[in-house]
Parts: sequence; C-alpha cells; structure tokens
Amino acid sequence: MNRTEVADQYTTSTDEGMERFEDEVSTFPPDISNMAACIADARNAILDRDRGPLVPDYFNLRSRLEAVRRHVPPLYQEAVHFPYVQFLDFYGADTINQILALQLNPINPPHVVIDVAQALLQQGEGYLEVQTDAFQEVISDLYDGYLSAADRGGVKRPDLGVTAPLVKWGYPDRGPYTFPADSTHSLGVHCGIVNLPPSHARGGLLGWAALPHELSGHGILHADLGLLNELRHKIYNALQPQFGHSLARYWSNRTDEAASDVLGVLNMGPAAGIGLIGYFRGMRSALGEGPVLSNVGLDRPDRPHPADIVRGYLAAATVRLLKFKGAQSWSETIKNETDKDVTWIRLGDNTVSKEAAWESCQIIATTIAQTKLHTLEGHSFTEIQNWRDEDELIVQQLRTALTTVRPLSLGAHIFATHVVAAAVVEALSRDGDIPLVFNRMIDILKTMHDSNPSWGPLFVRHPSDLAPHFAFDDLSGI
Repeated sequence: MNRTEVADQYTTSTDEGMERFEDEVSTFPPDISNMAACIADARNAILDRDRGPLVPDYFNLRSRLEAVRRHVPPLYQEAVHFPYVQFLDFYGADTINQILALQLNPINPPHVVIDVAQALLQQGEGYLEVQTDAFQEVISDLYDGYLSAADRGGVKRPDLGVTAPLVKWGYPDRGPYTFPADSTHSLGVHCGIVNLPPSHARGGLLGWAALPHELSGHGILHADLGLLNELRHKIYNALQPQFGHSLARYWSNRTDEAASDVLGVLNMGPAAGIGLIGYFRGMRSALGEGPVLSNVGLDRPDRPHPADIVRGYLAAATVRLLKFKGAQSWSETIKNETDKDVTWIRLGDNTVSKEAAWESCQIIATTIAQTKLHTLEGHSFTEIQNWRDEDELIVQQLRTALTTVRPLSLGAHIFATHVVAAAVVEALSRDGDIPLVFNRMIDILKTMHDSNPSWGPLFVRHPSDLAPHFAFDDLSGI
C-alpha cells in the first residue's frame, strides 16, 4: 500500500484523533530550540575524516566480488553485479587498476567505477552491516515513494534506473552525494549509487535529512530523459519576466539542485527543509566560516548549487505547498530561521534583496512542484508525492518511540521516510537527546529493512507494488 492509500485508510479509522492532531499542529509553532546542538553534531561528523574501506586492485576486486555474489539479492545481481563484472572483464586489469589508484589521493573526486565496487563489497561483506541496512532502507523507501506503480498512477515508469540505488560509505570530503542511473548506465549497471561519509553511521543526524535531496531529487530527475531540460526552461520562463535574464539564468543553470531540494521536501516534509539548514550550518562551521548559511552563490560551472540562504527560502516556499494543516507554521519557522543568517545576498552577478530572494523562491518552488510536465505525461510532482496530516501524525507518534528503548510495533502505515523525519524533528526539539534518537532511528530502520521484500529471494523492484488494490559545493555533493 502506498502512502496516499494509507493516508485515506488511516484517516478514516482515526477521524477523532486526526481532528485533535490537526488542531494542535495548526496552533503551536514547531520547536527547533535544540538547533545549536544538532549543528554541533553535524559539524563533528563532517570533521571526521574516516574514509571507509578502499579497493586495492583489480584481482582482489574480482575475487571478492565473486565471493559476495551469493550475498547480493537476485534483484541486484541482475541489475548491478552481473553487468559490473562484465564491465571489469571487458576493460581488464591495467585499465581498472589505473582507476582504482585514484583512491590513493583523497582530494580526487568520486569515480563511478570505484563507487559501484564499494557498494557491492560493502553490502556483501557486511561493512557497518546494521547501519548499511538502515541507510539502504531509507534509500529504497524514498525511491519507491516516487516510482511505485501506486504512486505514479497515469505516469510511465522512468527511462532509466527503475531499481532503487545501492548505498555505500566513503569520501568524507564530498559528503552526501549520488551517482544517478544515467551515470552508472555507461557501465551497464541499472541503478544509481548513494554515498554518505562513514562518520554518518555514528552521528551527524541532520546529514540523513539530505537523503531526500539525493534520492527523491537527483535520483528521480536523472531517471526520466528530458525531465531536467523541461524543468530548466520552465524555471527560466517563470522568472525572466519579473527578475530579468541574469537571475533567471542563474536559477535555470541550477535546476538540478533546486529541483532536488523541492522534491526532497515533497517526499519527507518539513524535516527535509529544516534539516538541510542545520546541516549547511554544520558544514560552514567545519570550514571555519561559522555556523551560518552562505549568502553568496558564484555563477560558475564548478559551483552548481545555489547559495545556502536561498536554499533555505526555497525549502520554506515548498513547505507552504504541502497538504498538511501545519504547513504554514512550518514554512514560517524555516523562513524565520533562514532570515537569521541574511547579510548581503549575491547570486552570480545579481545583488538580491531579502524580499526579492523570497519572492523568487516562491515562484521556483511552485513552478517545480505544481507545473504539469510533458515528461511526466501531463502530471505535476505534487500529484505523485506530497506530505499530509497523516504523515505528520505518524511522525509525532514515532517521536515517542525514538526516545525510549521499548519495542516498536511497525504497522503497514509507517515508512522509513517517516522514521528519519521523526528523528530530525525530535533531535531539533528542546533537550533532544541526539545520540539516543540517532541510535533508535538506526535500529528501527534496520528492523524495517529485514522485512523488505526487495532484499529477499524475489525480484521486487518496488515493495509497495505488492500491495492489494482495494476499491554545499565546497564539502559535499548536496
């Protein structure tokens, strides 16, 4: 059962509880008074230089891949293991060893050949087994949320990457990042790869709020041919009449990152937006700039991300479009938190007032989220995914479970996305016990993963399809 169907059924069975909940979320502003502690937790994780395991050479890699094959689910044997081994054999030891040697210099950017190898080996050899399974469950759920048949009613399956990406740990200098399906396609591999630094297996909770950006964003945008180009034109045309060519070009050149922020919020709700603000502050603090959002965005090919400050506004503008009663309150909270760091906003060649930055972000959020797109068969992203009162109620219920060690009864209405959202919101609240919340989040996600049919003996690409049908540029890849 997908989230939309669950919401309908869940609301019907809990009308009285939903009414009380809706009154509460409409009345009380969100509590993010523990933001400073969460920023410190993110900073400590970012400063941790653990690189994770390396792949020494071609022959070692081939031998270990053969040994782990039986530990890889059939779905991923077909989509990743078999084609990747064929790729290695085609190019041979000399070429592959030249690529593997890139690992020896930590300042080198990630390489897709290395990342696919590490993803398979880490899964098959049990590296950080509990945390890896938890990480994989979040990625599988985020991907399923957009690509399951139930959610994409009337929208064709994407052209590339219909299997949820594999996860891996590594490259602390790059933070969370994704090799989408169009990047791995050249290897014959039929899914993407998502990375977190190994330190995020132990802490850095807000870094997990970046995962919707990576999966619901980059992973989805690159899976449909022509989707990014269509969005790029829509953004330019929406901004140009009011803000002129230069600012419209600045944003259209950053469509991939801006749309990834918007889609992340549509899938995980306000936690994705407020979590990114705290994580960006942690990054800036780790760089020695202080725990504040950057106000300057350079217009260069090697700087594809908008300035932090407008990403905060974009998150707030997107939350306003969500379908839950507390959307306005959450949007104001995220916008007010962004306002605290405003100094002098400069986007490329454009000096932008706070008011103009906010207004332009509202236009961008609406364009990305609500425009009916040709590449989505005339549908908008909000028709595929949104955040509703039922999602917020589940988050509130999970917050209690995250602060105790009592066993949690996982119902069919609880998804991994809810668990991470609840962990972020709980950690940000007054006196939030960040280590306790983080560890409980990992445990719950691991339990969910153990029952995920995609990781069993069946070829199940999107678990919800099994349901019956009732009547920061400098440091990370964010």
